Amino acid sequence: MSEAVVHVVDDDESARESLAFLLEAADFEVVSHASALALLDALPLDGAGCVITDMRMPDMTGLELVRELNARGCRVPIIMITGHGDIPLAVEAMRAGVADFIEKPFGESRILDALNRALEAGPPPQAQSGATVSASDEATLVRQRLETLSERERQVLEGVVDGQPNKVIARELGISPRTVEIYRAKLMAKMHADNLAALVRMTLSIRRG
Repeated sequence: MSEAVVHVVDDDESARESLAFLLEAADFEVVSHASALALLDALPLDGAGCVITDMRMPDMTGLELVRELNARGCRVPIIMITGHGDIPLAVEAMRAGVADFIEKPFGESRILDALNRALEAGPPPQAQSGATVSASDEATLVRQRLETLSERERQVLEGVVDGQPNKVIARELGISPRTVEIYRAKLMAKMHADNLAALVRMTLSIRRG
C-alpha cells in the first residue's frame, strides 16, 4: 500500500464511496470527507499525499477549498473533479495551483494517472525549490510547440486558457462551436497535451514566466 494518504472530498456519498473504493483497490490509503469544511476540520492532514475534491459542493466549493488551503499554508497537491459546465472555474483553480482537473465522466485510468502524477510531482511549485533547470527546459519546449500553432489555433488557445466555453470562443471569433472543437483538438495534438488540464498547465507556466 502507498504510504501517501489520499483525501477524497465530495458531498455525494455514492460518488465519494465509489472513488474511495477505486483508489483502495489500487492500493492507496484513503480518507473520505463529506464536505470541504470537514476536510478543513481535519487539518493538519498527517501523511497527506493528495487531495481529490469535487468542484460543486454546498457551503464551500472546491475552488474555495483550494484558496483556503493555500491561505492556511497547506501545500498538498490537489486534483479537481469537475462537470463540463465548470471548466472556467477549473481553469481558475489551475491558476490557484491545482495539480490537475478531471472532467466528468472519467475512467479509472484517468484518475489513477492524475493521482500518480500529482504524487510524483509533490507540492505545488510555490513550495518547492531547486527545480529551475527542469522548469526552464519545459518552458523552452512549450514555447517551441506554441510556435507551431496557427493564428486561429492561438486564438482558440487563449480563449480556452481564459476559461471561456466553446460557444463564447466561437461567438468572439465568428466561427461555429464545432469548428472551435476541431481547432482545440488540433492545438492539443501540437502541444502534446493529453487533456485540457495539461494544456492549461503548459500555457499558464509560460504566462507566469
